[in-house]
Amino acid sequence: MTALTRPFRRLRGRSADPAAEPAAAAVAPVVEEHPGVSVDIPETDPLFAFLQAAPGPVDLSKLELGSTALQALRDAGVALVVPLVTQGELIGTLNLGPRLSEQDYSTDDRRLLATLAAQAAPAIRVAQLVREQAAEAAERERYEQELKVAQLIQQQFLPHELPNLPEWQIAAYYGPARVVGGDFYDFIDLGEGRIGVVVGDVTDKGVPAALVMARTHSILRAEAPRLIEPGKVLSRANELLAPEMPAKMFVTCLYGVLEPATGRFRFANAGHNLPYVRTEAGVIELRATGLPLGLMPDITYEETDGVVGPGEGMLLYSDGVVEQHGPDREMYGFPRLREAMEGDDAGSRLLDRLLEGLKEFQGPIVEQEDDITLVALQRSAGTADWSEARPEVELTRDDAPSLTLSDEPLVTFTIEGAIGNERDAMMRVAEAVAPLGLTESRLERLKTAVAETVMNAIEYGSQGNPDIPVDVRVDADATEIRVRVTDRALSGPVPDVEAPDLDAKLEGRQKPRGWGLFLIRHMVDGMDVHAEDGLQTITLTLAREGR
Repeated sequence: MTALTRPFRRLRGRSADPAAEPAAAAVAPVVEEHPGVSVDIPETDPLFAFLQAAPGPVDLSKLELGSTALQALRDAGVALVVPLVTQGELIGTLNLGPRLSEQDYSTDDRRLLATLAAQAAPAIRVAQLVREQAAEAAERERYEQELKVAQLIQQQFLPHELPNLPEWQIAAYYGPARVVGGDFYDFIDLGEGRIGVVVGDVTDKGVPAALVMARTHSILRAEAPRLIEPGKVLSRANELLAPEMPAKMFVTCLYGVLEPATGRFRFANAGHNLPYVRTEAGVIELRATGLPLGLMPDITYEETDGVVGPGEGMLLYSDGVVEQHGPDREMYGFPRLREAMEGDDAGSRLLDRLLEGLKEFQGPIVEQEDDITLVALQRSAGTADWSEARPEVELTRDDAPSLTLSDEPLVTFTIEGAIGNERDAMMRVAEAVAPLGLTESRLERLKTAVAETVMNAIEYGSQGNPDIPVDVRVDADATEIRVRVTDRALSGPVPDVEAPDLDAKLEGRQKPRGWGLFLIRHMVDGMDVHAEDGLQTITLTLAREGR
């Protein structure tokens, strides 16, 4: 508690004879002129309780207390203290120095000061409350602004679109407990059809947590395409985060690499909740351990392989789900979540059912306690299960001719003519030829050629219009693989392949485009163009053994 007023100053028109001062002079006792005294009086100091109970002004020279504040007031030259008490609460003091006349404060002086204090204390308390409310309003405004900034940061780094994977349903949900939280999720394109899947949780809330989330997100986005392997990615993220992590903060994070064509999911875990996979045999938990990011340097993370088979689904989630309490303070827990996973629904329907069940458990009165993040990945039942076939069909080139091939194509499909769908086509072709025993280098050449061909078909044949499709057919015999890509030829026939000349292109003697066809021609063993009835077909031929 701090003194609120300065000592009274000299009253003009005082009588020259101190002994003959009129009574009116008591309105402002004459005191020594020195700067105002402000001394903190803690509630634990004996002087605080004494002043709070005092009936009027207190003469410090006659007070005997083992009080640090009392000694500080005396050292500052205070002779008389007038407590300011309202509703039994000591809110401040009037501190007066000794009178210049060297006389004691009279009874009238004390009575007048007591009356003044009784009137001033409520007014001062009102002023204090107004000031506190203004400070609280400013603090609330600052906090609300901080939350808006944190919310903006968080929304900026959450995915705006989910991956569009053939034969997969992907759904995600994020619900903060308040305006902004510390959860995040992400999908990272790693090339070659692989997708990095991230779910994380930053301790704490507000702008600091949002900034740490943004930093973690940026690191994972930068390092995942370069390092690929989940354990290495998390180790690198921890190496960068540990030196700059704020006190008492850390990040739990699960990062995995999904191969949509095979359903393989290889992941590492930095202290996050483990994913569930719903299989025909029931719901299983994929296990991997590791410390959260940012706790300490030099941490290694083990990796675990899982498989999402045809018709199976995987759920990644944050602890806001399992740690939610009901009206009786019982926690939702892992068993309930596993049981809720056993239904047949998938994607957004699964998330809706999980959230409805959690809301029902929570009840109408209990508030959401923590952020909730859910990511569901469901594989269609009709997809080929290469996760089991690959180990059994690891064919060498000597084995390849012994395969019995029918006249039926390996696969036929149609994609929308939208920019970006070339990657989906490439992965479906790669999935179709996977059992044929191509060497890795030849498979990559075929994938590159298919992607370039389909991209040209989308760009020129469909002109980027999703309503104008592109057809793909894959055939194979004992010696070669043929991929036919058919478009609607909106931009006319495919031009002759011209060897790109950089100088000629810069000088305008060659069109700026043309690299794609040249690349396709050199990726495969043969390329044929055929146009008929408004359709244009490019046939790519690749020998199953290198020529």
